Amino acid sequence: MTISRPRFVLLTTFGLGHMRPASGTWGSLPPVVLAFVLIALGLAPVEHPILYNAIMLAIVLLFSHVCVHQGDEAEAWFGKDPSECVADETAGQAMTLMFLPVAMPSDLGDWARALALLAVAFLAFRILDILKPPPANGLQRLPGGWGILIDDLIVAIPAWGVVQVVAWMW
Repeated sequence: MTISRPRFVLLTTFGLGHMRPASGTWGSLPPVVLAFVLIALGLAPVEHPILYNAIMLAIVLLFSHVCVHQGDEAEAWFGKDPSECVADETAGQAMTLMFLPVAMPSDLGDWARALALLAVAFLAFRILDILKPPPANGLQRLPGGWGILIDDLIVAIPAWGVVQVVAWMW
């Protein structure tokens, strides 16, 4: 079975799934970088919440769709829950970055807080994705694309909670 070029590109998040070590970490980076770019362009979640969150939601939906609909092909090509398939990490990280309470930084202190919150979002998602607390650990045994994807969406929920608590404490 072969994977067509467009499917392969999205399943590996534009080839990042081939990066070593820790391909899931590489696959989690694009939404964080995009969030930073949006904030830098003045399209931060506070000033432009509809646009910012629509972009993050589009990433969640696109990469989730790819996982679910081409997951069987990915597993036939690479094996069960393949490390090359990082579209699930991309979707989960984007979900973690939704509804951030970050304004457009106006001075160095604001930039430090914005960058720190993006780092917290990244680290919270990656740590929980690696640890796979219940029920995520059991759900990854689902067949095909749902098994690839669902654990990452589940761990995005507490990761999002961590980000919100840290932001509230600041």
